[in-house]
Amino acid sequence: MAFVVGVESPLSNEMRSLIGELNAVLLTLSPPEHCHHMSVEEMAAPDTTVFVARDAESRAALGCGALRRHGGGIGEVKRMYTRAAARGLGVGGEILGRVEALAREEGLCELVLETGGRHEAAWRVYERGGFSRCPPVLDYPDTPFSVFYRKALAEAGEALRT
Repeated sequence: MAFVVGVESPLSNEMRSLIGELNAVLLTLSPPEHCHHMSVEEMAAPDTTVFVARDAESRAALGCGALRRHGGGIGEVKRMYTRAAARGLGVGGEILGRVEALAREEGLCELVLETGGRHEAAWRVYERGGFSRCPPVLDYPDTPFSVFYRKALAEAGEALRT
């Protein structure tokens, strides 16, 4: 299955459905109080860029992911999800690559993320993408239900010079 990835608004009915599906899956893997969901309205904020993978033929949404910008040159990978029918096709890796490329283009110094403590498939995508496990990032609590990753993109001074 061929797919294309582009930047889209999360506010369409199709994206609301995709994010609803993601939230439902996450709730099967982590207790609700340990799920750090962003609503589609939060995803539509100016500090966040949403990437969507679509089937090249049918244009159906296959997956998504987002870059949320924080102060200090930090970008956060958010809302990564691939529908079951598209898993194993490289959708997650392609979206993660697009998030990283945009973060580098904008001069961010590092990418960080929080994912669930039972999300082994997600761990593989992040580790293949060059991310390393780390202590808690941003203001996330340290719990057994979360795993944290980071990836350095540039030294702070280097990011400012490019």
